[in-house]
Amino acid sequence: MTSKIRHVTIDCADAYALGSFWSEVLGQPLHEDDNPGDPEALIEAAGLLFVTVPEPKTVKNRVHLDLQPQDRTRDEEVERLLALGATLVDDHRKPDGTGWALLADPEGNEFCVERSAAERGA
Repeated sequence: MTSKIRHVTIDCADAYALGSFWSEVLGQPLHEDDNPGDPEALIEAAGLLFVTVPEPKTVKNRVHLDLQPQDRTRDEEVERLLALGATLVDDHRKPDGTGWALLADPEGNEFCVERSAAERGA
């Protein structure tokens, strides 16, 4: 018998607030039972579970998410995410249109935004 990944769990200072940010990023709702102040928040469709922990983030993520925009360009998505509260950590976009942008969510967890399938010609 094998195992499957049920959730990717992200430790954070405020599970509901960070879960709400990622809910907006992904266009997927938080679980109907999640409320402000809850110690956990779940985006079931994405398999992301946010858990409040007492210690702050102190080092670079060992695992991160790579996002691929579905209905806009990479650069348009970067602008949308910055408006939602993300910050640009490092810009790996190249003049020829290749590359990616490294962003951080409101609690400093890094993630990348890659080119859309249309931009890749796929």
